[in-house]
Amino acid sequence: MKPILSKPQLGYTKAKKKFEEKSKVLEKRIEETAKLQEVTQEVMEGLVLETGFHDAFNDLRAAEDELIDWSHNTMKHEKTYKDNKQAIDDMYIKLESDPQMRARIIQLAMRVR
Repeated sequence: MKPILSKPQLGYTKAKKKFEEKSKVLEKRIEETAKLQEVTQEVMEGLVLETGFHDAFNDLRAAEDELIDWSHNTMKHEKTYKDNKQAIDDMYIKLESDPQMRARIIQLAMRVR
């Protein structure tokens, strides 16, 4: 039986899939372009915009932020949160400065039911 996901979890899943697809397209375009010319920063920036990778990245980041906010608000009703409030809040504070913590919280947020 498929788990029921919240709107933020579904949004994140959709944005992640789109990002992965655009990433593959970008990689292919970089390979093709490299055969014809040097891939400079300017060329790379053009490819990033042309393939939709930039928009997909921004959408993924927004979906991650929504998922993180949702998980933090959802967690506040749990006994575990009430018992460990400061430690959990500290984890959420570290999100912007610690990419590993951000990834870990996203993984945990996708497990919330």
